[in-house]
Amino acid sequence: MDGSSVELVEEAKAAERVEKTPEELVAKAIAPVKRGFLRPPPLRPCNDVASDSKSTPSTFVKEKKSKRQLKRERRQEQKSALNICSEIAKTGNVNACPYNEKCRFSHDLEAYRAQKPADLEGICPFTSAEGACPYGLACRFSGTHKDGVAAGTLNLQKKNSEINGLNKDVQKLLWKNKIRFPKADAKLKLLGLLGKANSKIKTFEDKEEGDLTVSNGTHATNDNSCGELVIDSVNKVEGSPKMPEEDDVEGFATDEPRPMKKIKSATNEECCTGNADNGASVQEKDLGKSCTQIEPESTTDNIFSESDGSLKLHPREKKLIDFREKLYLAPLTTVGNLPFRRVCKMLGADVTCGEMAMCTNLLQGQASEWALLRRHSAEDLFGVQICGAYPDTVARTVELIDQECEVDFIDINMGCPIDIVVNKGAGSALLTKPMRMKNIIEAASGIVDKPITVKVRTGFLEGRNRVDSLIADIGQWGANVVTIHGRSRQQRYSKLADWEYIYQCARKSPEALQVLGNGDIFSYLDWNKHKSACPELSTCMIARGALVKPWIFTEIKEQRHWDISSGERLNILKDYVQCGLEHWGSDTKGVETTRHFMLEWLSYTYRYVPVGLLDVIPQQLNWRPPSYFGRDDLETLMASDSAADWVCNCLLFWLINNMVNLPNKTLAIDRPYFSLVIILLQIRISEMLLGKVPPGFSFAPKHKSNAYDRAENG
Repeated sequence: MDGSSVELVEEAKAAERVEKTPEELVAKAIAPVKRGFLRPPPLRPCNDVASDSKSTPSTFVKEKKSKRQLKRERRQEQKSALNICSEIAKTGNVNACPYNEKCRFSHDLEAYRAQKPADLEGICPFTSAEGACPYGLACRFSGTHKDGVAAGTLNLQKKNSEINGLNKDVQKLLWKNKIRFPKADAKLKLLGLLGKANSKIKTFEDKEEGDLTVSNGTHATNDNSCGELVIDSVNKVEGSPKMPEEDDVEGFATDEPRPMKKIKSATNEECCTGNADNGASVQEKDLGKSCTQIEPESTTDNIFSESDGSLKLHPREKKLIDFREKLYLAPLTTVGNLPFRRVCKMLGADVTCGEMAMCTNLLQGQASEWALLRRHSAEDLFGVQICGAYPDTVARTVELIDQECEVDFIDINMGCPIDIVVNKGAGSALLTKPMRMKNIIEAASGIVDKPITVKVRTGFLEGRNRVDSLIADIGQWGANVVTIHGRSRQQRYSKLADWEYIYQCARKSPEALQVLGNGDIFSYLDWNKHKSACPELSTCMIARGALVKPWIFTEIKEQRHWDISSGERLNILKDYVQCGLEHWGSDTKGVETTRHFMLEWLSYTYRYVPVGLLDVIPQQLNWRPPSYFGRDDLETLMASDSAADWVCNCLLFWLINNMVNLPNKTLAIDRPYFSLVIILLQIRISEMLLGKVPPGFSFAPKHKSNAYDRAENG
């Protein structure tokens, strides 16, 4: 189809939108924007613009580089004067680095000052705290430092406000497989879940003599009767089983041989690591105890009779959490980072949960994965979400988190639909193996006194829901809360969530098990509707609705539709930037990391249509916004992806290089420039808050925010 044909189709669609009534538009899942704000059909671009446009996108395509070239560039960057040693940047003294000439970073202060990018507008996010800015000269706001560069260590405000950083000593022990998990192994032994893969390790343990030194400096006697084993996190993987079938319901066999191969690094895996750059923000934290410390009470609790295999563990007193009526921000991959959660807390969220972390990566001591467990002091009710395929990895991860982190609950993800997770037997693949679900929940709940929660989908295959048949068992296995996402794994995020099925499961659940619903909540009316339709439902989890408009928590608490202005939305972005700089740092790397994750968030927020522009309120999450004008230029800039219908490609570079308002003109570009224009508009917003993008900057959204347009496998 040529360019003119595409334009004719677009004109017909635009004319059709104008002619249809609001009710007809809603029936077609199109946002009914008031006619006065709709953009007219796009004008055909002039010939000179069209001819020049053919070569423009190539300048924005990211060059594909080999691993060798990337490694060479990293080494050159390390030798660059801009890669200044952090100790020298903090103190301003070239003799402050303990490594001297062996340091791999630059010690040339004069060269660094000559090449350092200009300071950003605003003040340093660490100026109000005690002590010096932890980034010193490297801070992009160094001109606002009160006493210049003063000697000091870490900023006390940041150190006290964020916790759950992995202790370096514990991390080294995880790397060397020298950490014991007495509670987990005792529970696994009781359940008969210690397979043959552990026999070699146990034999090695039997040959050891004397005491074993643990990470906190204490000694523990090697007593195999308590099931104390050395963790085998590097040489053992979760495995890569075949794609699960619906009829495969066999559990985890006790004598099943486990694969013995080295785990590949999962830093770049899309679903597993979330934000790998978080590793730079991890601070050392010592809780005064080790994950290998053996408690006498736990040993007595784990004693069981060999003659009576049915004898269960002594029941533990759980610190139960009442989720009823609380506003729960769902764990969100990539965007649900600590700064975003802080913003949602400011806007009214009650419960927050960290991004999904893979058990195998946590047991390997990966800093990027442990960064997903970070907690801010503002998160008064906080949980972490983990994902694993086998009871032993999940149980040992739960014990490790219980000892090293301060969390209120631990959530086990049994609903993740991503292929890389499902192919390993984790996530929603567990819905096809109820016996393995049972073993995982029983093992995890028998180790810690914190509540164990579970997140599931309705089923694995479309039209074959099975959670209702497991809901009673999930409570008996030891879970305190179950969250049901009203879609199957096969649906991914296409089609609307099945809330009737969620109600059915809630009514079947035992009284002690709290059931939470999840899916398509985008206004306080949606919240009220689901709560009133099923009193057995404890509360509702809010996920993508919070990504598009995080002020949904304020709307629910105040029971109103907030017609938020563009200035108020910009202030929310400013709060996010402030939180991001405090979390990732105020140096150049921290600024660009903040920019990256803000752009990821903006790839969702453009879908919001202001209340004052709609003929029918409230907006539904599956509505596709048409091309429209905002009530001011900033609101227009924050508008939907149909900006491609009015921004001329001759303005692309102008949008980046000029900080002026957009003209309200009806210009158009060809369809191939659609995603390019949106990214440039988002970059322009980021430049308002974080300054100019660096040379060679490129960005592509990691996730597709509008999944309703294509129903994958549904």
